[in-house]
Amino acid sequence: MAQVEPIRLTELTTLQTGAAPARMIDAGTRDELVAALLEVWAAGDDWFVLGGGSNLFAGDEPFDGTVIRIRTGGFEELPSPHEGRIRLRVQAGHDWDALVAYAVERGYAGIEAMSGIPGTVGAAPVQNVGAYGQEIQETLVEVELIDEHATAAQTVPAADLGLGFRTSVLKHHHGSVPQRRAVILSVTLDLAATGDAGRVVRGEQLRRALGLTDEQPVALGWVRERILATRAAKGMLFNPADPDTHGAGSFFQNAIVPDAVARTLPPECPRWPVAPDLDVATVIPLDSYYGLSPKPVVPASDVKVSAAWLIEHAGIGKGFKLPRSRAGVSTKHALALTNRGGATAGEVAELARFIQSRVYSEFGLLLQPEPVLIDVEL
Repeated sequence: MAQVEPIRLTELTTLQTGAAPARMIDAGTRDELVAALLEVWAAGDDWFVLGGGSNLFAGDEPFDGTVIRIRTGGFEELPSPHEGRIRLRVQAGHDWDALVAYAVERGYAGIEAMSGIPGTVGAAPVQNVGAYGQEIQETLVEVELIDEHATAAQTVPAADLGLGFRTSVLKHHHGSVPQRRAVILSVTLDLAATGDAGRVVRGEQLRRALGLTDEQPVALGWVRERILATRAAKGMLFNPADPDTHGAGSFFQNAIVPDAVARTLPPECPRWPVAPDLDVATVIPLDSYYGLSPKPVVPASDVKVSAAWLIEHAGIGKGFKLPRSRAGVSTKHALALTNRGGATAGEVAELARFIQSRVYSEFGLLLQPEPVLIDVEL
């Protein structure tokens, strides 16, 4: 653990906004990370942890607290209790895409569609990262974490993290605090060991993205290459020379709405059903059972609708900028807000608020930001 000269968050985040914090600590190992957290909590400082900086929108004023940079790395292979599978326990600061590349190279399936997602492994369960219908909750076994003001770490099963669409009990949602304020130290995934055989791709979104029309197995490396090419075409792979990539990925979440609300939107708006929980147990008291079970009531499915489509059809196209602003919508993807060069957090926030107001006026839906906001108001 080392206290370092604070670095401007402009230099440490892909959206490239934010001043230098009052204090900064680098943690290079798990034990250093725990020690740094315990020190900050004992001092009563405001704090947050920083991994890859790809999901952070920091304000223009200096953060009056401590930023702990998670610089841990490495992983180990472990046996899985399930035949044909393997487990990887990965340190929180390990680069996510480097992990995906390793898994694909070794023929470990389950995270290949999430190729190119920026950031660190420890951040992935916090917002249940996903792409093209594949999410980390499908392979996540457990995390090691330490709760704020606790004195020791603990292992928490994935089932206790409240994982949902881009959310968990650990996520700091806009306008609220996390249900459980904790820092992930390591993540354990359970992956299918397919080797060179490849696998049949399931899931409508991923099959559509890959252009698949049959049920033949495909190589994991081929899936990764196609996903990386698709993300690059949308400006979703960070490139210092390309302002279209100087953002926080998808700035707004796709909206999850009841089916009745989705039906009020234009039929051409892309949408995907969010499957309800069909494993519903019905308990019938024995003294009232007459041989017939009531027909189970299946809850209506929620629907995920495309925020990018809503933005573009609210009159905000790719490349849109407000007058005299250095922030703009990506020229490649309407869902990405980008720093075109020297934009302040205030300029990015102004653009975000304008987009929210246009979509709300046109469709009655208030888009929610996906990045973590630090000293920024929308």
